[in-house]
Amino acid sequence: MAKTKQNNLSLSTILPWLFIILGSIALIASILLSVEVFNRLKNPGYMPPCNLSPILSCTDVADSPQSHIFGFPNYFLGIAAYGAVITIGVAMLAGAKFKRWFWQAVQASMTFAFGFITWLQFQSLYRIGALCLFCTIVWATTGPLFWYTTLYNLREGHIKTPPRLKSAAAFAQRHHSEILVVWFLIIIGLILKRFWYYWSSLL
Repeated sequence: MAKTKQNNLSLSTILPWLFIILGSIALIASILLSVEVFNRLKNPGYMPPCNLSPILSCTDVADSPQSHIFGFPNYFLGIAAYGAVITIGVAMLAGAKFKRWFWQAVQASMTFAFGFITWLQFQSLYRIGALCLFCTIVWATTGPLFWYTTLYNLREGHIKTPPRLKSAAAFAQRHHSEILVVWFLIIIGLILKRFWYYWSSLL
């Protein structure tokens, strides 16, 4: 029991900082991407500095239909969403306590965000055939945000664990960092495999 309380306290202490730090990184990446897109709109011949190679090409991704799937640029979603994440983190540090329904709304938003970046990862790898540097930064921050928000909500009882999944939830709580590392390794592995023809040409 003492260990569980200590773990809960630890996650409650860390989560606001994750919201602020990772949210800030994702927000900056979204803003920088918007700046590069606006520069290209003003000057069609403009070459964004994030076009690092045929594979790392912000232009190819930003010009694709997937970059504005909801009828407006995806980075608008990022600017609004990660700004909200930072605000929640700051409020938590200031001592704010949120209702269960609020955390359920945050969980729903994080789950949508994680599902959306997963879809974008697939589109970038297997449909567009290019990676956006700023987008990959957003991927790398959204995964941990979703993961630790989920663990926090499970521990605090904001979302209920079905009885048949309690052992899996307990395993996730004990091995949260290892599971997150595996997720990162899977993404890196998929990127290496998909573009191996290019990476191998650099050897």
